[in-house]
Amino acid sequence: MIGDGKRLTALLPMKAHSARVTSKNFRMIAGKPLFRWVLDEMAAQNTIDQIVINTDARGILADNGLADGDYDGKVMIRDRKSDICGDFVSMNLVLGDDVENVASDYYLMTHTTNPLLRGKTIDAMIEAFLDAERKGEADTLFTVNRHQTRFYTPDGAPINHDPANLVRTQDLPLYLEENSVCYLFTGESFAKTGARIGERPVLFETPRLESVDIDEPSDWYMAESLLMRVAAGEALPKE
Repeated sequence: MIGDGKRLTALLPMKAHSARVTSKNFRMIAGKPLFRWVLDEMAAQNTIDQIVINTDARGILADNGLADGDYDGKVMIRDRKSDICGDFVSMNLVLGDDVENVASDYYLMTHTTNPLLRGKTIDAMIEAFLDAERKGEADTLFTVNRHQTRFYTPDGAPINHDPANLVRTQDLPLYLEENSVCYLFTGESFAKTGARIGERPVLFETPRLESVDIDEPSDWYMAESLLMRVAAGEALPKE
């Protein structure tokens, strides 16, 4: 529990089908199914009271040994409604169904495809958000990657620099990329925008190695290499 008697619920949506990496949520990687990596990490955090899995794959989860009430009662499996199933359904609709049906003071959303996210980082982003909220400075949080490099449009036009006047990349304007690793919001903020990002978000930079997101087959191999180190008890290198 995060204090003041308030509850934080983690939302971990999970579907059976995946377009680019077949059945990736349930494939073995570095010794266990992909979904177990972030689920194990979240379940170990005292700041997280409940983990809701909105899914069309209850049977597949059961085949992998996961059921309602696992992890000392933290896990709740919700069957995804048929009208919000499919590859082209907005994630905000799935989250909206959870927010409507699972009462909580705060919601933290992440993906099974972010298996390198560590508990220390989860707690740091929760603390950053709660501090900003107490000061009246924020209503939500989402995670980002930092970029200071030379960008171009697809037709070769420079975006943020002058090719004829090169400056060091570390002196270029800073850009922050939404990396889809984590989102923090409240029921009130979600009601206002209908989305996981509110009107006054905190942009929280996650460590680069923890930000690996498995979308493509190449991402799988990068994540697997890093997770083998984690499974062997090695800490991820500091940046």
